[in-house]
Amino acid sequence: MRLLEPALAAAAEAFAGVAPGTAEVAVPLPPFTVSAETAVGAAALDATVHAWDIAVATGLPSPLPAALAEALRPAAEALAEPLRGFAYGPAFPGGPAPEVDPAGLLLAFLGRDPRWAPPAV
Repeated sequence: MRLLEPALAAAAEAFAGVAPGTAEVAVPLPPFTVSAETAVGAAALDATVHAWDIAVATGLPSPLPAALAEALRPAAEALAEPLRGFAYGPAFPGGPAPEVDPAGLLLAFLGRDPRWAPPAV
C-alpha cells in the first residue's frame, strides 16, 4: 500500500482537472490525445491488466470480472493498435468466444493468453 498511495494520489490529481466530456485530453502515449472517457478507461485498463498479470503470475485467481472487462473494452479498442509492440503484443490467437468469457476475450485482444498459469514448482 505504501507504494500504491503516491501513484493513486498523482492519478487523482491529474484527473481532477479534466471535466467529463472533454474531447481532447493529452496523454503520454499514442495517440497522444483522447477523450476524457478514453483517458479514464486507459488508466483503469492499465491497472486492471497489470493486476491480472500479478494475480495469475502468483497463482491467484483472475481479478477481472466479465462486467469490468466489458466496460474496459472500448478503451482497449481505442488504444491497443497504436500501442501494439510497445504496451501490448499482437492479439493472442484463439481467444474465447465473447459470450463465453468477456475477460478472456479482452486479455486475448491485448496480447495475453487468458489461460496462462505459472509452471508448477
